[in-house]
Amino acid sequence: MLASQRHERILAEVRASGAVRIGDLTRDLGVSDMTIRRDLLELADQGLVRKVHGGAVAPHTTSHEPGFAAKRARETDEKQAIAEAAARLVAPGSSIALSAGTTTHLLAAQIAASPALRPLTVVTNSLPVAETLHRANDPRLETILTGGSRTPSDALVGPLAEAALAGLRVDQTFLGTHGIDPDVGLTTPNLDEAATNRALIDAAGRTVVLADHTKWHTTGLRVFASFADVDVLVTDSALPAGEQERVRDLVEQLVLA
Repeated sequence: MLASQRHERILAEVRASGAVRIGDLTRDLGVSDMTIRRDLLELADQGLVRKVHGGAVAPHTTSHEPGFAAKRARETDEKQAIAEAAARLVAPGSSIALSAGTTTHLLAAQIAASPALRPLTVVTNSLPVAETLHRANDPRLETILTGGSRTPSDALVGPLAEAALAGLRVDQTFLGTHGIDPDVGLTTPNLDEAATNRALIDAAGRTVVLADHTKWHTTGLRVFASFADVDVLVTDSALPAGEQERVRDLVEQLVLA
């Protein structure tokens, strides 16, 4: 394939999805990592894309990802209520996955403090979640941490994380999200985290999304799931009544904390 043909394919994907990942392009186009990096540099020099970690985005797309500490200070009461409601969905004797995120971190704290939820196996790509569960010091609470590269939100992402999840099957995945919109779906600013979140969904029999009302109609850089992938949405009661009714038409269960 000529360079011009690759460039056309790359730009078509950026226009369709808003972003591309280097790993996806090397696989889809059958060329090396270095070739794709050169292609992206050339397109960036022409102002047609903007390079970001792990790939490229449309030139005017924002991709800011706040750090874990910054996100933890937001909507603390709502997140705590959501975590407590989500903990009631966890069954002892099951296996679950927890994604990275401040609300899933609070859910991990609920699990660590609840001996009644043992035995339990938890798979996670979150360093704070793994640390919180480890501090419970309970052999009946097994924690499996994926490998991967660390993001600003203390998630482990990338090919190592995705490979670790590919061979696993859990009963439920509890998933945080940067943004959620009924038309767009679930989004994140981080390209690699989007792929890892997708792997967490694919590994689960059921997907439970934890998202406070401020996430509604927020759109990040990369879509990683649609509402068709969501079985349960746990949110807070500040979500407007009209939006609550819309969600009930899209998911199996809506839980208001």
